[in-house]
Amino acid sequence: MNGLPARAGKKLIEVDLPLDVINAAAVQERFVQNAHPFRLHLWWARRPLAACRAVLFASLVDDPSAYLTDTEEIVVERAILHNLLGRLAKWENSNDPNLLAEARWQIARSVARGKGETAPTEPAAVLEYLNRQAQPIYDPFCGGGSIPLEAQRLGLRAVGSDLNPVAVLITKALIELPPRFANRPPVNPDADPMGFTVGKGKQVKQVPWLGADGLAADIRYYGRQMQELAWKEVKDLYPTIELPEGGAATVIAWLWARTIPCSNPPCGIAMPMLKSFQVSKKANQHWIKPVVDSEANTVSFVVQNHNRGVPAEATVDDKVATCVACNSKSTLAYVREQAKSGFMGYQMTGIFAELDRKRVFLSPNEEQTKIAFSAKPNKRPNQKMPASAYKVSGRGYGITEWHELFTERQLTALDEFGATLPKVKNQLVKDGADAEYADAVLTYLALAVGKASECWSSFTRWQNSGNKVARVFSRQALPMIWDFPEVNPFCSAACNWMDQVEMVASAIQGLPDEVNPGETHQADATTTIHAKNGPVIVTDPPYYDNVSYAELSDFFYIWLRDILRDIYPDLFSGILVPIQEEMIAAPRFGRESRQRFEDLLNQTLRLIRERCSPDFPSSIFYAYKQQEEQREGRASTGWETMLTAVINAGFQVVGTWPMRTERSNRTNALAANSLASSIVLVCRPRREDAGMATRRQFFDELERELPPALDQLTRQSHIAPVDLAQAAIGPGMQVYSRYSRVETLGGTPVTVREALTAINKAIADYDRQESGELDGESRFCLAWLNSNGSGPGSFGDALTLATAHNVVIDRLRDLHRLISAEGGVVQLRPLAEFAPHQPSRSGFAITAWEGCWRMAYHLGREAEGEGGGGIAGAGQVARQLGSNVERVERLARILYNYYDRRRDSGNAVLFNNLVTSWADIISRMQTPEQRRMGEEDGGMTGRMV
Repeated sequence: MNGLPARAGKKLIEVDLPLDVINAAAVQERFVQNAHPFRLHLWWARRPLAACRAVLFASLVDDPSAYLTDTEEIVVERAILHNLLGRLAKWENSNDPNLLAEARWQIARSVARGKGETAPTEPAAVLEYLNRQAQPIYDPFCGGGSIPLEAQRLGLRAVGSDLNPVAVLITKALIELPPRFANRPPVNPDADPMGFTVGKGKQVKQVPWLGADGLAADIRYYGRQMQELAWKEVKDLYPTIELPEGGAATVIAWLWARTIPCSNPPCGIAMPMLKSFQVSKKANQHWIKPVVDSEANTVSFVVQNHNRGVPAEATVDDKVATCVACNSKSTLAYVREQAKSGFMGYQMTGIFAELDRKRVFLSPNEEQTKIAFSAKPNKRPNQKMPASAYKVSGRGYGITEWHELFTERQLTALDEFGATLPKVKNQLVKDGADAEYADAVLTYLALAVGKASECWSSFTRWQNSGNKVARVFSRQALPMIWDFPEVNPFCSAACNWMDQVEMVASAIQGLPDEVNPGETHQADATTTIHAKNGPVIVTDPPYYDNVSYAELSDFFYIWLRDILRDIYPDLFSGILVPIQEEMIAAPRFGRESRQRFEDLLNQTLRLIRERCSPDFPSSIFYAYKQQEEQREGRASTGWETMLTAVINAGFQVVGTWPMRTERSNRTNALAANSLASSIVLVCRPRREDAGMATRRQFFDELERELPPALDQLTRQSHIAPVDLAQAAIGPGMQVYSRYSRVETLGGTPVTVREALTAINKAIADYDRQESGELDGESRFCLAWLNSNGSGPGSFGDALTLATAHNVVIDRLRDLHRLISAEGGVVQLRPLAEFAPHQPSRSGFAITAWEGCWRMAYHLGREAEGEGGGGIAGAGQVARQLGSNVERVERLARILYNYYDRRRDSGNAVLFNNLVTSWADIISRMQTPEQRRMGEEDGGMTGRMV
């Protein structure tokens, strides 16, 4: 119940979260490159680990109000938990043993408190206590394993399940296999059983094999063995290329363009279709020049550098394809017709190669082309794409089988790498591995093959800005690709084979060392809940048709099935991923697809309600792009549908926390995406004896309970204005959902939409009430802004308004400098006139309006590089305001709401940033001694005003 006074047993997530810190960590995590679990294998729409970790910790740990009564003690203790949660959310701290021990002890302490016990303090004993006494964490839609992994990191028993076998395999590789072989030395003959060396020079030392270190070492060793075995079979397909100045270079990638016969009969040339002729935008730019041979009726390509003219325009766009020979235009309908008839081919357009760290672009030649087309795979995946695979654009061009997304040489390479695995397993056993461990190593090497398939496909893209290959799934679909790179698996550049192996090895090596075992199951969440004994449910379910998981993951399944069917026969028993049972609103389910999805969602939520722990909140991540739909005369959004389903399943909503994975100070970013990337919906099972409420009773309780909740969110939690409306839904919906039914006196149900409307009105009323706390001058400016915006108005209107607020126009203009008033016209002063260095005006206190705009000036000009004072400058203004400084934050929230409603993102972002920077600003108005004390007490001094 974020924002309301907590009752006994409430968890931190129901009362208060340091959202700004969590969201900042989630954003930063996106830029992590090394040893991140996401690098193990692709899964779409993963939640950030920082957000998952924070939600899990806050779901298990008691809010201090559950065990303390003194208000000051509660505030201090909560600040300590927030400080811990802030440190815990940062990726660089994710495996810090001391920090994890501290977090696990806080969880164990809460578990023990609920049982009337005393938690152990020694880390190993705490871990064992959590294994025996804490509720398991269960995610019935585990996907890429983020939630179970973070539960395990926190020392909890983690259970995950999913209908999709690729998701199950990824989660199994994250939480099930590493603990089983933890602290085990590698078996490969190159490894020292006593440990491995780290550091350089005099700093070199030997460390023991801990956690997944030994497993990672074997993955690397036997991955190299796979490369050696595959090279023997396919080396003739990957020749070096002779350089014009002599010597031979290793090819990094061959560049290709698809071709279609020109629609102009006299021409009929195989016209290459390219989105760009520029192959490099780096310092020494290169492009490819088409050369037409009229007699042979062919096109060839010559690589040019930036000194040799400019590249031609693209030959294909969303409407037409243009012939480079005759300039004729062909419609895409014609292109599709030719492709479906079997006339789509591909032609080499360039070669990117390396020699002694020097990388060069070369023109294609006949020998390189002939070798590429000589490839003949021993076997190819023969699975057909589902007829409904609407996220795969190639289906419109005659691509109906999964193997058609690869060239013949790519198919040969992937097949040969997969074929090496039985030999590698035999070698593992010879080197001393038992069958179970050998299968584990093979599982990770198979995942490397899956990763390689995303690099070695004709649906990759060439990034000419960085001279590199972009993997297939840059987004959650398979769009048609006209010009593509073909990677050499044996080169030294990214996307080679050992690059995939290294990412897999480093991903598991980056997992925490000491954890409790995890388990993963393949299961349909609408019928099966695997965790027993009342698990804590934290999950990220699918949302209508956002991601077609089954259709897209077939891309990987076709390779993984062939390699791992003997190891996981149940998981890979199907020809393709289960698709008919998938909970998704896909077109394949016809007109009733949305209703089918909602029915299955309701069924799942009811099952979760039956099986979840009554002592802990359940949390659901919601990340659905809002859109309104008219159905049977009713308008609804996905958000309303989710809330309705949760309430109808028997839950009471007790919190709604906006989690951001993309935050930017850029104006266009706020305008384009002012909503959170996902919302965490926190629920408790509603009491079985919950009664009914009337519409008037609901409104009365909302009016009584929401204002103190908003006080908590704004004054103590410092929720950013952009997030407040969403966070306030939690305490508002708690009032609505505590009843089994809310209806009018006539018996008509009060819908979730009506409840949301009432909550938004209560928030607006709260904003108006807040403006009453401002000084008269600031109230005048706010009223003028609401009436006239930033534009001019009449002096007579200003005089009337000034009289109502008991202020004087002359003082507003001359002393406070808030307005201009000339020639009978009055106007608010713009931001640019609130310069940071204004002369002091002795005897007149700074108004909240002036303080707010001067702080915004400092922060805004710093962001734009125009010499503002930034946080320090805003802190100076705060010192001048003294005890009135808190009014500035209130006003900034009101101004954010004003500009946000008017879609003025330029000003909205200024005042949102002012609020989110508030703790830093307040710390700058303190003395160094006060700041030091604030750091020692868990950051409370910087948060509380």
